[in-house]
Amino acid sequence: MKHLPSLKNLFYLVNLYQEQNFNRAAKKCFVSQSTLSSGIQNLEEQLGHQLIERDHKSFIFTAVGEEVVERSRKLLTDVDDLVELVKHQGEPMTGAIRLGCIPTIAPFLLSRVVKHCQQAYPDLTLLLKEDTTERLLDALGKGELDLLLLALPVDTSGYHSMKVGIDPFKLVVHEELTDMIHEPLDYQSLPDESIFLLQAEHCITGHAISACQLANSAKVNPFAATSLHTLVQMVNSKLGTTFLPQMAIDAGILNDTELTIMQPPGEAPYRDIGLVWRQTSSRIVTFRTLGLAIENILEQG
Repeated sequence: MKHLPSLKNLFYLVNLYQEQNFNRAAKKCFVSQSTLSSGIQNLEEQLGHQLIERDHKSFIFTAVGEEVVERSRKLLTDVDDLVELVKHQGEPMTGAIRLGCIPTIAPFLLSRVVKHCQQAYPDLTLLLKEDTTERLLDALGKGELDLLLLALPVDTSGYHSMKVGIDPFKLVVHEELTDMIHEPLDYQSLPDESIFLLQAEHCITGHAISACQLANSAKVNPFAATSLHTLVQMVNSKLGTTFLPQMAIDAGILNDTELTIMQPPGEAPYRDIGLVWRQTSSRIVTFRTLGLAIENILEQG
């Protein structure tokens, strides 16, 4: 068998590309800078091609180097999945799961999920990361996360997904303004710029616009909040109205406010909640078992 590149050296290369700095990459790999540099040079010798163009102050990756980085990421992820397969063979619901979750779900659901797992699966550890959908999917593809808890639909091509429940949207408004809103509600009767939403990178904005059929953008305020809690404060200041997911309401986000909940018009708008994981993962039984547990938690409300 021909001499194959070392996984360790591929790991060094990927981290150098991510950090774009030898010192930081070495610290991330828990080795000295000289060890990391020697490992990458050895990799170049094994492959017979220059991966990095260096001078005494800086460096850039060659086109081949960038391609090797991309393929190395997938290779290292597959190796991690292989190790997990052997480690947890016949032992579902054990070990650690690096779980990513979006900000419009994490504060309202994860504590219940973690509590359930601590009680029902004491040998399972959830390591949590909160971020936007786009960044979480990127981290999943790079093997930095094992499982995602997202609001669907999103583009999950290349991944497996499992729907675990639905989360209805409710319209909230200050109780002193309810007389201005006649039922059945017609969005066209609301003042222009009276509907507040989250910033565009939060997928709930798109879900709310789609589910609630907000075709008239003039009704949406140009101010974009960074969190659901900020939206609540804006509406509680009598500046307008917004849409909130039911799970946030169930978790008490409206406590100590003067807001009233109203049913949006149409066919009960909602977002789907689902789990997403790599097709190459060997922990399907664990992920699906966790999905059924989350489904039960969502049903309990």
